[in-house]
Amino acid sequence: MRRRILLSMVAALTLTTLILGVPLSFTAWQWVEDITRNELRNRLDRIAVEVVAQEKDDGLVHGELDLRSVRPLIPEDGQLTIVYPTPQDNASRVDVGATAVSDPLAESLAMGTSGSLRLETPAAPMHSMQRQALGAVAALVLISLGAGIAVAVVTARRVADPLRDVAARAARLAMGDFRADSRRHGITELDRVSDVLDSATVEIAGRLQREHALVADVSHQLRSRLTAVRLRLDELSTHSDPAVVHEAEEAMAQVDRLTGAIDELVRASRDEGAADRDPVPVVAELRGVVAEWRHPFAEAGRKLVLLGDPTLRAPVTGSRLREALAVLVDNALMHGGGTCTVSVRTVTGGIADREPLVCVEVADEGDGVRDELAPHIFDRGFSAAGSTGVGLALARALIEADGGRMELQRRRPALFAVFLGSTGGSAASAARAATGPITEPR
Repeated sequence: MRRRILLSMVAALTLTTLILGVPLSFTAWQWVEDITRNELRNRLDRIAVEVVAQEKDDGLVHGELDLRSVRPLIPEDGQLTIVYPTPQDNASRVDVGATAVSDPLAESLAMGTSGSLRLETPAAPMHSMQRQALGAVAALVLISLGAGIAVAVVTARRVADPLRDVAARAARLAMGDFRADSRRHGITELDRVSDVLDSATVEIAGRLQREHALVADVSHQLRSRLTAVRLRLDELSTHSDPAVVHEAEEAMAQVDRLTGAIDELVRASRDEGAADRDPVPVVAELRGVVAEWRHPFAEAGRKLVLLGDPTLRAPVTGSRLREALAVLVDNALMHGGGTCTVSVRTVTGGIADREPLVCVEVADEGDGVRDELAPHIFDRGFSAAGSTGVGLALARALIEADGGRMELQRRRPALFAVFLGSTGGSAASAARAATGPITEPR
C-alpha cells in the first residue's frame, strides 16, 4: 500500500512539475531575449540622441559625424549602422564597430527625417544566458520535485504504516490472538478502527470462552448419557435370545463410535487446521461411514457404493471428513433416489496448479436440486424440506476448517464434490483412479 500511495503521489507531482515547468522554461527563455533586446533599444535611443544633436537647423548633417560619443554605446563585437541625411546626396551611411557579426541579434530604430539606426550584436552571449536561465529553472523544478517526493514518502509512511499495523492486528485477531494493543496513530479514522478492534477482541474472546465451555459441557453430558445407554445395552447383551444379544452388541458398537466421534470433534475444534497434519488415507476414513449407512439405504431399497483408490491420501482431520460425508450421504438418502455413489479420485487444482487434489464425490440418481434452491443450499438455516437447514452448512464448515472446499457440481441429478489437498497420491495412483477405481465390497 505504501508503494501505491507513493507512486500515485510521485506521479501527481511529476505531472504538476511538467505542467508548470515547461511554460516556466519557455518564459525564462523569452525573458532573457527580451532583456537583451531592451538593452539594445536603450542603446539605440541614446545613440539617436547623439546623432540628432549633430544636425544643423536645416535637419542635415554637414560634414562627417562625430562618433566619439557613439562608440562607447556599441556592444563588444557589435556593429552599428547609421543612415543620416547630408546636403550632398540627402543620405549617407556609416558602419561603426565590427566589420561582420556572426549569428547577429539586431534591433533597428527609425528617426524619421533624421535617418535610421541598426545595431547588431552576437547572439551567443544571449543564448548562454538563456541556457543558464533554463538550468536555474530545471534546478528549481528538481528541488521542488525532490521536496515533494520527500513529503510524499513521509505522507505514505504516515498513512500506510498505521493501516498495515491495523491489518496485522486484525490478522492476529483472526488467528486467535486476543491480546490488547494500546497503540494509536493519531489518525481519527484508524484510531476509531483500533477502538472497534479492542471491543471486538473482548467480545470474541468472551464468546469463544463461553462456546468452549458450552462444548465441554455438552460433550460431557452426551458422554454421560451415552455411557448410561451403553450400560443398559450391556445388560441386554446377557439376554438369552441371540437376536437380542446381536442387536445389543451392534447398538453398543454404534454408541462407541458416536462417543469416539464426539471426542474427536471436540478435539478437532480446538486445533488450528490441517496445514501441518499428516496425510490420512481417504478411502479408509470413508469406509466406516459407508458401512454404517448401507443398512438404511438397504431398508429404503437403494444401494450405497464406495469407489476409489485406497492409496490416495490428504492432510485432513479424519473426524471432520467423516462427519461431512455422513451429512452428504444422509442428504442423498432423504432427498435423492436410486444408487448413491461415493467416489474418490484425483483432479488438478487449476492450470497454474499442477499439484493434484483429492476429490470426494457423492452422487445419486434422484431428481436433483431445483434451480431456485441451488444458490442457497449451503446457507445455514435454509431448507426446502422442513429440516433444520444446518447439515450442509455444517459439512461445508467442517471441510473448510481443514482448508478444503465443498461445492454442488451438478444439479440434476445432484452431485456434491469435496476437494482436499493431496500430498500422498502418486502418478500411478492417479492413473488407477482415472482408468478404473476399485469397488468396495457391498
